[in-house]
Amino acid sequence: MTKTIPTPRTAFPAAVLSGLMLTASFQPGTTDWLAWIALVPLLVAIRNTSPGRSFRLGLAAGITHFLSLMYWIVVVIKAYGGIPILPSLFILLALSTYLGLYPGLFALFYSAVHTSRMGILLGASLWVGLEYLRGWLFTGLPWCLLGYSQAARITLIQISDLVGVYGLSFLVAAVNISLFNLLFDRPRMKRGIQKLEVGLVLLCLVLAILYGRGKMEDTRSMESSIPPICTALVQGNVDQAEKWRPEFQQKTMDTYRRLSLKASRWKPDLIVWPETSVPFFFQDPTPLAAGILAIPGMTGADLLFGSPAYTGNGDQVRYLNRAYLLSGEDAFLTFYDKVHLVPFGEYVPLQRFFPFVHRLVTAAGDFSAGERVAPLKRPQYAAGVLICFEAIFPRIARQQANEGADLLVNLTNDAWFGRTSAPFQHLCMSAFRAVETGLPLVRAANTGISAFIDPFGRVTQPTRLFEEAVIVETVQPQRGSRTFYSRHGDLLPLFLLAVISAKLILFRRPRGVDLRGASS
Repeated sequence: MTKTIPTPRTAFPAAVLSGLMLTASFQPGTTDWLAWIALVPLLVAIRNTSPGRSFRLGLAAGITHFLSLMYWIVVVIKAYGGIPILPSLFILLALSTYLGLYPGLFALFYSAVHTSRMGILLGASLWVGLEYLRGWLFTGLPWCLLGYSQAARITLIQISDLVGVYGLSFLVAAVNISLFNLLFDRPRMKRGIQKLEVGLVLLCLVLAILYGRGKMEDTRSMESSIPPICTALVQGNVDQAEKWRPEFQQKTMDTYRRLSLKASRWKPDLIVWPETSVPFFFQDPTPLAAGILAIPGMTGADLLFGSPAYTGNGDQVRYLNRAYLLSGEDAFLTFYDKVHLVPFGEYVPLQRFFPFVHRLVTAAGDFSAGERVAPLKRPQYAAGVLICFEAIFPRIARQQANEGADLLVNLTNDAWFGRTSAPFQHLCMSAFRAVETGLPLVRAANTGISAFIDPFGRVTQPTRLFEEAVIVETVQPQRGSRTFYSRHGDLLPLFLLAVISAKLILFRRPRGVDLRGASS
């Protein structure tokens, strides 16, 4: 017999429970196993209910999830935007409501397709398709996609070099739906097609684990035609409230100079400072800029660091979030400009319609996006730079790899997040870029977490939050390494999105179903 259909009183708590379980599956917690069952309460809640009610329950689960996951938004906009607590909470609620629409749409459309042939695979396709859209619409916010919850499962995440993080999301969603069918829809499970689906999901899980084990045991995957480079990451721990004040600029540069000289004891080939670690226009010929130009000669290492920049003059000035690479050996200087900016952090979308809305970064005018993704090349290595927010977008890391990068460098300033869960989640998402591209990733963060990440996604020497730190490690660039995912990108989510779109277009609503409320 089937389990009891949830009543209106129990359906809403079940949906909320799903939202909380989803949040608990992400770091810094250690309950990532919850991701494999987190959707089950929601699926129980929407079982045998109308599409309209399914949407509302999915929306409740989504709002609960994103309110508890992205609570740090309040810390950012209150502390650095100067917005009082009540408006800050309203902004968090508005953002969570928007993001909650995606689980809401999942519940709505799943109620239409779950009885179809291959309903398990269609449901997982629906989840992944909506995640993919979330990463693109309105500039995209793919923060903590379902697959990211498994960052600590190193063997399992190796399939990301084939199908990206979306492949993990598909697998986790499919297991959730399979468990729901096994536990709460036993009559349907008597059908041969349902048994076949569960078997396929189990087979995919086993194959993913076997693939990961085989890949990690193959030491040839770490071989390279170029020598390793000794890399030092400098974490300055500069107070965000003081960072952009002119009277503290010399103190900031003294901190980075001191820590870089400390790092020089290990004779590094490359020293990396965080995003906007230089809180002034390095391109201007000032004594502070001259002090930075002297550091490669003093340390014997290339220096990669972040600084604001500008182009043009007069009314045509464009401000850029830039990463510079310079060397004392041959006065080599090159740079990369951030191509994916943070809305309301670095620019205000549609500002002419919202003149009262201001950015969080006040050092310059509205930032403009860079024009090209390309690595910064030296004879020993080619560094594909990801500045802050860019590390959560797989396509930018892919572009860097396809342009010839043999290691990735993430410069970030996570001081905005304070002592919340966000820095841990940001680090986990960055680790997937290493696995997807087959390249090592080094991460320098102003207040942490700085770390080294190998091509398998293993994080080493993570620093603590809000302390000065210097960490040094030998990194092996992977010249010529191009994974299937690097070459072909998001074939899986695009295919799944096409499949589920075709299914929904061809779907015919059964008689007696009222989209506005309960079944008639």
